[in-house]
Amino acid sequence: MMLLFAVIVLASTSGVKAQDKVEASVGADLVSGYIWRGQDLGGASIQPAAGISYKGFSLSAWGSVGFEGTDTKEFDLTLGYEYGGFGISVTDYWFTSADSPACYSDYKNAHTFEVGVGYDFGPLAVNWFTNFAGSVGTNEEGKDVYASYISISAPFKLGGIDWSAEIGATPWANSFYNGYSDGFKVSAISLQASKEIKITDSFSLPLWAQAIWNPTTKGAYFVAGISF
Repeated sequence: MMLLFAVIVLASTSGVKAQDKVEASVGADLVSGYIWRGQDLGGASIQPAAGISYKGFSLSAWGSVGFEGTDTKEFDLTLGYEYGGFGISVTDYWFTSADSPACYSDYKNAHTFEVGVGYDFGPLAVNWFTNFAGSVGTNEEGKDVYASYISISAPFKLGGIDWSAEIGATPWANSFYNGYSDGFKVSAISLQASKEIKITDSFSLPLWAQAIWNPTTKGAYFVAGISF
């Protein structure tokens, strides 16, 4: 989903110099639904995030806990580097739920390790993500196929608020996305609107709403979130 903290390092603004001191951040999102790359991973959720960065390098943690016991619970760690518009990252995703319990130490089945690389051109950002270890996705014969995901996003302003349009696809057959994708499949077409909600003269809350359509699964979603 759009707010995934784990991939923020791949959407950095171009032309910004690496900071000369350590910077840290902490926050959380309250979302009405957890939709990730066109896949429904749960209902209303709390999604905390924390990170630290220095001279273009960053280390971040991101999680998601749903209000329903069957919702996906997730804990991700990302190591990234960015320079100008270029970004590269390695993420460890850990997923578990009541329907599919998993131990954190089960690195083969409960974890997915992904490498991502991308470039933000300003009016357009392009990213490529590939699973390289853990649960990487398989083909019909059960062989590992290292599932990948491509996304192209474009931010713009309209009507006094910020917008972002994005399209994402998986380039080859795999079991990791959409239950099973038998070839190149578009997994998500989305449009997000966001603005700052002023609470006081010195405090405001970022609010966003997003419409998502997955042409492969025929799923359509409209979700909203607020950041703290």
